[in-house]
Amino acid sequence: MFELEWTDEARKVYTSLKGDASQKKRYKAVKKTIKLLAMNPRHNSLQNHEYVSLKSPNGEKVFEAYAEQKTPAAYRVFWYYGPAKGIITIFAITPHP
Repeated sequence: MFELEWTDEARKVYTSLKGDASQKKRYKAVKKTIKLLAMNPRHNSLQNHEYVSLKSPNGEKVFEAYAEQKTPAAYRVFWYYGPAKGIITIFAITPHP
């Protein structure tokens, strides 16, 4: 199991989704994605892949995980390994770019 760290931006979006009753379905999808990341970042349903046009603050590879599919502006969770072994940093939570 990985320990999770969050950027301020990612935490803000997550908290906003959690507090918005109209976003309940989207929040549940994002929450499930983050839980799966912590348990197994290679889980097939995450459909993880490197997001090459984005790098972390220290140059680590950033990955994109699917929280939603077949939904307009489907949400994605961007993350990277680090800053230390056994830690995943949630970098951003956004609609599909």
